[in-house]
Amino acid sequence: MSHWPIGIFTSVGAGLGLPLPTAVELGISTIQLHAPKTDSLTDEFASELISQLQESDVSVTCLFAGFEGESYEDIPTVERTVGLVNPETSAGRHAELKRISDFGKLLNVPAIGLHIGFVPHDTTSQPYQDLIGIVRDVCEHCAANGQALHLETGQETAEALVQFLNDVDRTNLHVNFDPANMILYGAGEPLPALEMLGSHVRSVHCKDARWSDQPGKTWGQEVPLGEGDVDMAAYLKMLKQIGYTGPLTIEREIPEEPERQRAEIGHAVELLNRLKQEILG
Repeated sequence: MSHWPIGIFTSVGAGLGLPLPTAVELGISTIQLHAPKTDSLTDEFASELISQLQESDVSVTCLFAGFEGESYEDIPTVERTVGLVNPETSAGRHAELKRISDFGKLLNVPAIGLHIGFVPHDTTSQPYQDLIGIVRDVCEHCAANGQALHLETGQETAEALVQFLNDVDRTNLHVNFDPANMILYGAGEPLPALEMLGSHVRSVHCKDARWSDQPGKTWGQEVPLGEGDVDMAAYLKMLKQIGYTGPLTIEREIPEEPERQRAEIGHAVELLNRLKQEILG
């Protein structure tokens, strides 16, 4: 794989991200794939998907989990519904995440990604310890499938995420760094966070956002790449500094506006190619 190939977060069928055929039209060869719904986690569907990917000459670098009942309506709703933290849903999602890992093995995908949810602040609390136990078990399941587990940034400060990674203490647990999420959630300035997490970062999103006037309480605003507060040139320079050479995966989820989505992602591809040329030479 070349240095910093441009990737896209995509899905098959209805779902998030850009449809696979559109990714191919844009000349994309690497994708992060949103995991299909539970009833599609079958050998038959995996075979169909492998055929599509081979025909398109596209490789999947990370299979991203999502769960029924998750909502990103506002920050309190995210805290209640997203990921593995809520004890009312954690057991079922824990099991489903391992099924997604098994499906990823059929696709020969090297990593499983997810939003883990808001990690409890009190590191001595039972919910924190319970979450560590779940993530350790999933890491071990992924390791048996030849995979890493990537936690996407957003809800935690970089300091809190480093602490959690150290406490879980599994060699295949890494970070999918999303700079816009740091802004959207009010979790901290993206570039210092990236520098702090540098040795843990194994995949990234290229996404942009503007700060809320009440960071951490209300959402920031996601905007097209290059129009927000991330500073994409500085972001790529920091990725170079920490030694990251993997895909630059564009994430722009507005499937209800497919023409706008395609146009904005097309512009993002152009922007990243230009910045790559300037930074890498």
